[in-house]
Amino acid sequence: MLAETARKLVEGKAKVARIRELRRPDHPTGFSRELFAEMAELGFTALSIPEDFGGMGLGLFDLAQILESLGRELAPEPVLTTAVLGAVPLLRGGSDDQKQWFLPSLAAGETVVTLALDEAGMRDRWFSPKTRLERSAEGFALSGEKIQVADALVADAFIVTCESPSGLALALVDAKAPGVSIERQFRVDSRAVGIVRFDGVAVRESDLLQGDARAILQETLDRAAVALSAEMLGAAEKAFADTVGYLKERVQFGVPIGSFQALQHRAATLYCELQLLRSAVMAAARAADEAPEAFPRLAALAKATANETFLHVAKEAIQMHGGVGMTDEFDIGFYLKRAQAAAVTFGDTSHHRRRWAELNGY
Repeated sequence: MLAETARKLVEGKAKVARIRELRRPDHPTGFSRELFAEMAELGFTALSIPEDFGGMGLGLFDLAQILESLGRELAPEPVLTTAVLGAVPLLRGGSDDQKQWFLPSLAAGETVVTLALDEAGMRDRWFSPKTRLERSAEGFALSGEKIQVADALVADAFIVTCESPSGLALALVDAKAPGVSIERQFRVDSRAVGIVRFDGVAVRESDLLQGDARAILQETLDRAAVALSAEMLGAAEKAFADTVGYLKERVQFGVPIGSFQALQHRAATLYCELQLLRSAVMAAARAADEAPEAFPRLAALAKATANETFLHVAKEAIQMHGGVGMTDEFDIGFYLKRAQAAAVTFGDTSHHRRRWAELNGY
């Protein structure tokens, strides 16, 4: 029912063709605020937040159903950002005041909190940030630069990974605090991300998340990887479906090109790979709720598989569309661009293959 609700919404109001409008450099958000508000009303942003904070108290498996449907039309609304990048660290390490202040508004879709994680020249090295938290008369001063920050343009607050005098820390920083500046970045998939700079930003002790920062960050990354993999699954399946439809319609030498055995074999291979991807993603999403000891391994498996499969499907889709697949008039090109960007978000294939091996004792 969750998947059906999300699919009806995106198919009715969020077709992938709208990316041509959302990608304009002067677009203020890179997504539709009106559609995001409607998603929030349907409970998409509240899904994995406990009922005590205005949420629905469901799990990652349920969220994956929604993200898969959103992924089919490459919907850029910040559901994943809100439900995972903002909510998970706050749930695991937020103080009572932070939870009471942010979680209800996250559930209602009224606030966007995102994770400021990546740094230039530090790809996948998330646990040794160059951003520094140094002691000052008022508490701490935060200085550094984060890149590729999801939904930075609309964020109300950032959860910033930084190196503190006592080691890795997660600092909750108001996006409008003195010393915070945001610069828009333009990615190949047209998602609105930003460079966020922190120039001596005042941080209080109470602004730091509590508990083991490394464990909180790792769990957030694992959940984000599976959530993104669910979105990639939906996108890959839609790209495949559109390509099969094109093979049935495009006529060459007097017959549909889908009658050519070589193209049938390529399509059959993609179909099998997509079934394996679905199994990997859903197993990881279910493990997050029912088998936490197996979840980190399955999260690595899901993201590595999603990276490879989505890229393969998208490239083959372009090939089987032929020359028109490379033009901006056809939507299929958007799927390849999304595959390229998603494959290096929250860990590329090599990162997750290595993590899978380590967690299995190799």
